[in-house]
Amino acid sequence: MNRSDKYQLLAQRSALEKMIAETHPDEVLDLKSLQTRLVFVNQQISKLPVDERLPAKAKLTFRGRPVVGSHGIFAEFGLSATKAFADAVSMVAAGLSSPLASTGPIPNRDQNQLLITNTATGSFGFELEEHGNEELPLAGESTVSAALKKTQELLAGSLGSDDELAEAATGTDPRAVAAVRAFLDTLTTNEAVCAVEMGDYTFRFKDVGEVRRSWERLGQDNLREEVLTVEGEFQGVLPKRRTFEFKLTDSGDVIVGKIGATINDPDVLNNHLHTLVKLGLLTIRVGGGRPRYLLEKLPEW
Repeated sequence: MNRSDKYQLLAQRSALEKMIAETHPDEVLDLKSLQTRLVFVNQQISKLPVDERLPAKAKLTFRGRPVVGSHGIFAEFGLSATKAFADAVSMVAAGLSSPLASTGPIPNRDQNQLLITNTATGSFGFELEEHGNEELPLAGESTVSAALKKTQELLAGSLGSDDELAEAATGTDPRAVAAVRAFLDTLTTNEAVCAVEMGDYTFRFKDVGEVRRSWERLGQDNLREEVLTVEGEFQGVLPKRRTFEFKLTDSGDVIVGKIGATINDPDVLNNHLHTLVKLGLLTIRVGGGRPRYLLEKLPEW
């Protein structure tokens, strides 16, 4: 049940209570019908989760040449940089649901929108909030919340080791990585830096040199992806952690990988342990670092 369902039930209860109050006691049948409907609606409301999930929120602030202290920001830069960040988050969110086409509109963009709800103090920037549309779930993490965290992880990983960047990039569609890189390009072109705060964690660039380094490391020359076909057997799968172990037939080596978000029920893999199968894996490698493996679709058994 989503947020829209909840609001509809609350509206029905309010309307029924008003109708009951306005119905004359002599109108017994009408009154009984309204009261019966009210009991049913209250039962449905009682089944709703007690703790409603709040929309995901983040602060995006800037420093550098286009920013005048905490007083203001040049409008052209503020609009283009915030749009580039929102586009990156939308692209990351879309890629979490399914592989993206190399070109074309961002899928489900309307469902992955960010609202500007206020200006952020300190440097200068904006408070952003997930758009609470009718598809926003009442509990659990939404796609936009996961995309904001993934964007933070990718930015932080781009300044870390090769292994840290590979880990952050695993599961992020190449087109989404390119969108994050386009955001960084906007910053470097305008000699600006940013900070992204979400919950208790804040990622920030210290200077434009770090932004440029991040931009370079997210390039295709450094961050390489390819599809690898292997043969072997699944040794074990952890559905909640979305990881697997796979023993290669030719070498006997066991590789560990992640299970992509496009696979709805990873637990089905446990039904085929120690069964010989050919597998298509996406490999992600940064520089000379070791590869990371991602399973994006179930094999044919």
